[in-house]
Amino acid sequence: MKLLQPAEWLPPKGYANGIAAKGTLVFVGGQIGWNGQQQFASDDFIAQTRQALINVVAVLREANALPEHMVRMTWYIVDRDEYVLRLKELGAVYREVIGRNFPTMSCVEVSRLVELRAKVEIEVTAVVPDIL
Repeated sequence: MKLLQPAEWLPPKGYANGIAAKGTLVFVGGQIGWNGQQQFASDDFIAQTRQALINVVAVLREANALPEHMVRMTWYIVDRDEYVLRLKELGAVYREVIGRNFPTMSCVEVSRLVELRAKVEIEVTAVVPDIL
């Protein structure tokens, strides 16, 4: 993988501006903050985000992929203000589950998600390098 960062730009905080990669593509459908039995343990935004990230990692594992293979994340959130207000907590949970891997990211506020209790949905694209 190669990070794409124009020399004259300030470095981004918590994401990459671009990534070039070769290998097997892995697409993780939107993961929300419920467990493998499709049950929510909490209605808290940070707790749901932690679970959604755990779910992402579990799906990646099925393709022998790791968080460092992620090249793109798209976050759908139902409350932008809560997201911004809780960025410090969010960063801590992200690093706990994903580590210091920062793919390209987009974050979009939506009016609601299909699962009414869901406060966040995260989808991922990863590229697992080909083994020679």
